[in-house]
Parts: sequence; C-alpha cells; structure tokens
Amino acid sequence: MLGANNYGKAETRLVRVTRGGDGHHELVDLNVSVALAGDLAATHQSGDNAGVLPTDTQKNTVYAFAREFGAVPVEAFARRLAQHFVDSQPTIALARVSIEEYAWRRLGPHAFARGGEGIRTAAVSYDGSRTHVVAGITDLVLLNTTDSEFHGFAVDRYTTLAETTDRILATAVAAQWRYDPAPDDFDTAYAAVKQAMIDRFVGTYSYSLQQTLAAMGEGALAACPEVAEIRLSLPNKHHFLVDLAPFQLENPGEVYIAADRPYGLIEGTIRRDDAVDEPLAWALPR
Repeated sequence: MLGANNYGKAETRLVRVTRGGDGHHELVDLNVSVALAGDLAATHQSGDNAGVLPTDTQKNTVYAFAREFGAVPVEAFARRLAQHFVDSQPTIALARVSIEEYAWRRLGPHAFARGGEGIRTAAVSYDGSRTHVVAGITDLVLLNTTDSEFHGFAVDRYTTLAETTDRILATAVAAQWRYDPAPDDFDTAYAAVKQAMIDRFVGTYSYSLQQTLAAMGEGALAACPEVAEIRLSLPNKHHFLVDLAPFQLENPGEVYIAADRPYGLIEGTIRRDDAVDEPLAWALPR
C-alpha cells in the first residue's frame, strides 16, 4: 500500500528588486521550496495525473506572487503561497512552504554586498483550516574568546579530553521558533528573537554549551511573547590551543587550531509551560 507521500518544487531561486523613483533600490534574495500532500494515490498507482498541479506551475506561482504581492516578510509570503495551493486545488490537503532569505549589505543606493549575520528562514504549514508559522535562522556564527569552561564531565577508559576553566566557545546557530499566535509584525519579532539569542550568548558565563543553549532559548521566549517554543542546534566549533613548545615558544592562549570536524552537536527545545504541542508545524506534509 502507498504510505506517506508529498511532492513539490524545491529551491526556486528568486531575486526581487524594488526600484524607488529616486534611484534607491531594495533587494530581496530568496530560496523557496514547496511541498504538497493530499489525494495523490492515483498518480503513484496508475500514472493518472489529473490531480497533480505541476511543479513548474508551483515555480511560476512563486514568481507571480512575488511580483503581485511582494516577497517579504518571508513568513507572510510563505503563508500566502501555502494557503493558495491548498485552497485552489481540490486534491491538495496540506501545503508546506519553506523559505531561506539571504542577506545583502547595502553599499550605496543600488549597490550591495552579499553577507550578514545568518540566513533568515521561514516554514509555513497549512491544512485548509490551521496555519502554523515557524521562523528561524541558520549559519549565525558566534564566538566568545573566554568566559567558557568545561569540566566535571563523566570519565571512562576512553576519555582523553582535559578539563579546562578557560576556552574559546564558538558555534553556528541554527534555530527555529514556532509562533502561537503569529505576530502582527514578523520583522520586529524576528529581530527581537535574533538579538535576544545573541545577547544571551554574549552575556552568559558558560560551563557547557548546553547551558548556553538553554539561556539563548529562554532569552528568545522572553523577548517575544508570540514564540511558543524554540528549537536550537548548536555545533561546538572546537578551537584547540597549538603546542608551540617544539619551537621554544610559549602560547598563553593566543594561537589556536580552528577544527572542522568531528564536532560536538548540542540540540534542544525550550518551550513555554503552557505551549500546545503542534507536530504539524514541524513535520513535512504527509
């Protein structure tokens, strides 16, 4: 029998330029993915495509909606697309639209350089009656050169790691947070959550990356009352002190190897006590 399934157009690249009359332009750079699910057994079992909205049509809809309605904030753009695909197609019961927004730094009225503090994300699920909005950020690279320790951990016959009371703590934050309810101003909410996580990373004297994760999550909930829960994934980007003794040099915490892999990976969810569990908000369409 046919199990869970979905289909859609993945990674539609979209750049939208808003041209002001005075030569001042705005730039939006997105990667949009659509996934649809519903009554699609016929196309799998017999090749009957009558209920299949082509993925090329989905791509075209992304571009047309960007022109007609605008593409930001990305949470609102994803919500509009998800609701359209379900409400306009009788065979589609569930849509999930995921967006990555790439930051560009302004250099002039119409000149930009790619880069910024992380990639903004949004994922909206809609089933015809309920809409779930999950915002987020990836590749937010943060580093503290001190105020981090790691000791008192479990030791067995395979343990070689030395305890430390002063280390570099670095990570590349990937975080997603679920709104309940959705805020009136997505941009303001996103900025508040992002800044709260940064502030907690900067201001927390860390005895473990787990402790830092919890502090960042708690800061996000405090900064934005619409956030019901936040899920964080924090790789421990290890920095190891280089042994310079063979060169008759001391190394008082100044020269490090920035290791690529393997790395520790710390993940966790911080949620409000009264948060209602909403698995549809996180799951792919089924």
